[in-house]
Amino acid sequence: MKHHLLAMLLTLPLAAAAQSYPTKPLKWIVPFPPGGSTDGFSRPLAAKLSELLGQPVVVENVGGAGASIGSDRVAKSTPDGYTIGLATTGSHAINPHIYGKKLPHDTLKDFTHITLAVSYVNVLVVHPDVPAKTVGELVAYAKANPGKVSFGSAGNGSSNHLSGEVLKIVTKAPMQHVPYRGSGPAMTDVMAGNITGMFDVLITSIPQMGAGRVRALAVTSAKRSPYIPEVPTMDESGVPGYSEAGSDLWFGIVGPAGMPKPIVQKLNEKLIEALRAPDMRQRIRIQAFDLWTSTPEEFTKVLRADHAKWGKIVGAAGARID
Repeated sequence: MKHHLLAMLLTLPLAAAAQSYPTKPLKWIVPFPPGGSTDGFSRPLAAKLSELLGQPVVVENVGGAGASIGSDRVAKSTPDGYTIGLATTGSHAINPHIYGKKLPHDTLKDFTHITLAVSYVNVLVVHPDVPAKTVGELVAYAKANPGKVSFGSAGNGSSNHLSGEVLKIVTKAPMQHVPYRGSGPAMTDVMAGNITGMFDVLITSIPQMGAGRVRALAVTSAKRSPYIPEVPTMDESGVPGYSEAGSDLWFGIVGPAGMPKPIVQKLNEKLIEALRAPDMRQRIRIQAFDLWTSTPEEFTKVLRADHAKWGKIVGAAGARID
C-alpha cells in the first residue's frame, strides 16, 4: 500500500508538469539551411503547433555536416519539452553509417522519437538526350559504355546519393557519383547535360519534367506515386528488389532522450492534430509528401529497421565521410 502511495506521489509532479506544459516558447531546430524542403515543411507545422499549444514555436535553422550539427543540438538540449527538432531518414538512419565514430550522438539512444510526420519518394530523372527510356535501358547503356553514366546528388551520404548507390548495388551497373552542394546545382547540371541524371524529390522534379527539361524514368517507392502516377516504380522498370533495399524516406519530429512521458504524449497528440489540419494537409500535398503519423514506439521501430537497412547500403557503397 505504502509503495502505491509513494509511486502516486512521485508521478504527480510529472502529470502536473504536463498539464501546465508549455509555459514558455518552444525551440524547433531544423538541421538544414533555410530555403529547402525541410524548412518549407517545418515552418507552417511549427506555426500550427504554436496555435494548438498556446505558446510560440520558434524555428531555428542549424545547418552543416549533413544535418548532424543541428541534430546534435537537439540531442544535447535539456529534455524538458522546450527543444524539439526535425529528423529525416538522412539525419537519423543514414548519417550514423556515413559518419561512424565522428557522429557525436547515437540516433537511436540519444533522442526521444515523438512522431513520424510524412513520407516521400525520390524520382530518377535524366537529361532528355540520354538514350534510355527505362531504368533497364539505362543500366544496359551504363554496362555497354563504362564511364559514360553519371548521377548527381546533394552531397556524399545524402538520401539522393544513396538512392543512386542502391541502383548500383542492385544492378552492378558502373555509374559515376558526382556530389554537389545541394540538389539545386545538381539538377542544373542534369538539365545542361553535364551529368546523365539524378534522384530528386518530386516538388523540384515535377516542374522540370513538365517543361521537358528532364525525363523521369522511375520512382524509388514500392508503389507508384499519386503525384506522378504515369511514372513506373523501379521494380516495374526492370530493377526488381529496389524498393526493399531502399525503404521509404521520411521526416519525423524528435526531442532529446529522457523527456517526461506525459510531455511526449502531449507533443505527439498536438503534432498529429497539427499535421491533420486541413491547411497543413494542403501544404503537405503541395510539397508532394504523404502524411505518415505514428506513436513514439512505432517511430522508434521504423527508425531501427531503416537504420539497419541503410547500414547495409552504406557499407556496400563504401560511402563514408573521413
